[in-house]
Amino acid sequence: MNEKRISKQVKVGNIAVGGGAPVSVQSMLCTRSYDVEGSIAQAVRLRDAGCDIIRLAVPNMDAVRLIGAIKEHIDTPLVADIHFDYKLALESAAAGVDKIRINPGNIGDESRVKAVADCCNRLNIPIRIGVNSGSVEKEILARHGAPTAAALVESALYHASLLEKFDFDNIVLSLKSSDTGITFDAYRMAAEKCSYPLHLGVTEAGTLRRGIIKSACAVGGLLLSGIGDTIRVSLTDDPVEEVKAGIDILRSVGERRGGVNIVSCPTCGRTRIDLIGLVKEAEKRLAGINKDITVAIMGCVVNGPGEAKEADIGIAGGDGCGVIIKHGEIVRRVDEDKLLDELIVEIERM
Repeated sequence: MNEKRISKQVKVGNIAVGGGAPVSVQSMLCTRSYDVEGSIAQAVRLRDAGCDIIRLAVPNMDAVRLIGAIKEHIDTPLVADIHFDYKLALESAAAGVDKIRINPGNIGDESRVKAVADCCNRLNIPIRIGVNSGSVEKEILARHGAPTAAALVESALYHASLLEKFDFDNIVLSLKSSDTGITFDAYRMAAEKCSYPLHLGVTEAGTLRRGIIKSACAVGGLLLSGIGDTIRVSLTDDPVEEVKAGIDILRSVGERRGGVNIVSCPTCGRTRIDLIGLVKEAEKRLAGINKDITVAIMGCVVNGPGEAKEADIGIAGGDGCGVIIKHGEIVRRVDEDKLLDELIVEIERM
């Protein structure tokens, strides 16, 4: 991993974003804004899944009441997602929201921008400027010919300048495209041009499988380059899946520790056990274990011990039996049907 870019730090409730703080995981409620009970229930599920920051749409004044209602049940920081109406930002701030997502260039004249900037300055509420490929201003598009990475960066910095004019710099930037290459390039350019913390994500990434792959490519690549302070994996699915994917991406690039890391081989003609089924079952049973360990599950004893050498513990299948492995050394043999049970026993002893 490259040296981490150290940005300005902002505080979203009790979560620090940027300035070397751990990379946080975000998601967004997909319940209807008028469904108070459903929104609370989903927010609780997101918190329990490990979500650090939760965003909710605030399309009208009635939706502002969600902020207080949710805060009665969880202490996870909340972000109000607002478009065009600056009064919604003011009311959300008054309701105790921890962060506002709004683009200053879209809320009207300078007096409205100043009103939002002054309010958020007074209450120490950060603002995320969220630029997407579909929201780039017409004049910027005309200069660049398309929503290129450079166009996204120009748009984001333009919106930031509107807040800076009123001495507001408690800002987070996002520059999202549904194109992974454009997303990747935009964040790299922004990282060079400003010191604001960056909220990473691929917009409209798609369904569970494809969305995770696209997000892992862009977000994972940026994190490995040392860029990124908070992330959201946007999926057309249950938002809990976004949180799980985000945590997995952070673990995969070494940005988050804790929880069992499973490594397993892809199987081959030497495999004599149901390795795929074994790994799936192991994933379920190990999900609740919060030990910072690597567990290897290998298909045969020919390559298993060697390939599992870097793991803390592992198993390798045979023909009717298997072995328990610790740091590449076979410690004992086990009947095939007891392999997983014995693995769990050994992990609980660690």
